[in-house]
Amino acid sequence: MFQDSTFWVLVAFILFFALIFYLKVPGKVMAQLDERAAKIKRDLEEAEKLHQEAQQLFAEYQRKQRNAMKEAEEIVAAAEAEAKALVREAEADLKASLERRRKQAEDKIAQAEQQAVQEVRAAAVEVAIAAAAQVLGQSLQGAAAASQIDRAIGEVKAKLH
Repeated sequence: MFQDSTFWVLVAFILFFALIFYLKVPGKVMAQLDERAAKIKRDLEEAEKLHQEAQQLFAEYQRKQRNAMKEAEEIVAAAEAEAKALVREAEADLKASLERRRKQAEDKIAQAEQQAVQEVRAAAVEVAIAAAAQVLGQSLQGAAAASQIDRAIGEVKAKLH
């Protein structure tokens, strides 16, 4: 039996395990395994917590993006409405300006017509006076003729003006 190598292998094997148990190697190994399992569990819990926080942040950023898009759409709508109002106001101002200029042109035309009528009347009066003076001058002679011509010219001027 002492010469049998199997026996000595068995004894060495038993002594090896006895030494391992005596030095509390399995306890240390188990403690390390437990510690590692606890660390892995903490890491998993932390990863889950970070995942939840990331999902919350993502949801918050999506909400903020939607709000920003809504606000941008409102700003664009307000700008379009303001632009339309400015266009309407500009059209109204343009119409008013055109109407005012048309009125001024009509007034100038009316003034020009009145002035032309007055000039024609004045010319007609001058022509009539000259014609009357010439007719009277040819038909009357002397001092009596001159006084009658002057009186007639005065009457014509008074009636035509």
